[in-house]
Amino acid sequence: MSAAQPLHSAGATPGPSLDERDAALAAALAHARTFLGSLPQRPVVAPAAQVDAIPDGIGVDAALAHFATRYAPSLSASPGPRYFGFVTGGSTPAALAGDWLAAAYDQNVSHEQGSVAAAIERETARTLARWFGLDPAHDGVFVSGATTSNLVALATARQWAYARLGHDVAEAGLRDAPPIPVLAGAPHASIGKALAVLGLGRRTLEHLATLPGRTALDPAALERRLAALDGAPAIVVASAGEVNTGDFDDLVTIAAMTRRYGAWLHVDGAFGLFAALVPALADRVTGVAAADSVTVDLHKWLNVPYDAAFVYTREPAATRAVFRASAPYLSLANDPLHATPENSRRFRALPAWTSIAAYGRDGVAAMVARGVAQARRLGAAVAASPAFELLDEVRLNIVCFALRDGDAAARDALLAKLAADGRVFMTPTVAFGRPAIRAAFSNWSTSDRDVEIALAALVHALPYRALLA
Repeated sequence: MSAAQPLHSAGATPGPSLDERDAALAAALAHARTFLGSLPQRPVVAPAAQVDAIPDGIGVDAALAHFATRYAPSLSASPGPRYFGFVTGGSTPAALAGDWLAAAYDQNVSHEQGSVAAAIERETARTLARWFGLDPAHDGVFVSGATTSNLVALATARQWAYARLGHDVAEAGLRDAPPIPVLAGAPHASIGKALAVLGLGRRTLEHLATLPGRTALDPAALERRLAALDGAPAIVVASAGEVNTGDFDDLVTIAAMTRRYGAWLHVDGAFGLFAALVPALADRVTGVAAADSVTVDLHKWLNVPYDAAFVYTREPAATRAVFRASAPYLSLANDPLHATPENSRRFRALPAWTSIAAYGRDGVAAMVARGVAQARRLGAAVAASPAFELLDEVRLNIVCFALRDGDAAARDALLAKLAADGRVFMTPTVAFGRPAIRAAFSNWSTSDRDVEIALAALVHALPYRALLA
């Protein structure tokens, strides 16, 4: 480009200006209010939409209006009260406000210097660690979700395990390194993904026996396998809230066993760790303080916007050995960028900090207790129905059930009718060898009335009418 050549052709739309900022925020607020206000009524499963070429240079107001008109009707109501798929929370008012401010403040939480954001993240980690009953030695850092949290935890465990064999895998890699067994009962799919990313391989994951009629790891099976290793390093993955049924491994027994045999204990408590907040449920996570690493997802039961999770570990030095970023312009101190796969990270702590400050431990505990009560209510109705069979007791927030006389095709047909009905969303699974359906409760805005609506939608979707008690 010559010095005389203009950067923009005549008539081109100018770039952003400070003058348009307030108007853009006001327009975004108006569109957000419209969407959030529609959540109780809008179809939970959105209709399909054809995505067109992005308009080029039409201005902020027109861009927001175009999206609201063209695409917002095809967004799911996943932040709403009857989205029971996976384990999906919503955004409380305080968390939403915190997230908007996080975008406005736009802090890169990679360094300690120059901003209080990293210190707020550390304090949020410490506060939640106390809530969950973790050990003061557990060092926590924000990541994007439970999948990344499991990845960081297993990367730390990998570093620890090979160090026991005299091998620094972060520096020397895995060539000629012996396999490290990873032992679990019914692990989340993200564990296999993490093992693939880390070069350990999915085949190192050994699925041990679970207790009869449950998805919880059988401690006797674990002890036999650890004893057979004769002191060789191993990684044990325990579930605090198994994803199909919400079951819990016996963390007290498993923690004592891993200490005795010298194995690493990772606890995947993505949503189940919140049981610690409710006295009647807290015994399910007794023993988590002895874990070597812990996963917890905040965009589930804390109901902060995507994406937000924590990973805690007793071996932060091993974590930093893996994720250390070395360059003359980067600090080699305790900056957060050396503790996760990301260098640049948004101010994820602010929505969580805002929620903790606004609602406190008791407020979040009330959300958890309410979700458990609603899950039990749906479970009781399913168990009393001639059309359905409850496949496991409702141990926390997940209702796992099946058509009493139906195969996978019948289940899928029912779920398709449920999606077309639009009032509620549930997901398919396979549990205890049966084609099954999962309903997971974790949204702050779900009411008892929403449970009644879900039951009515299930009845309407049945191939024949069967009243649910």
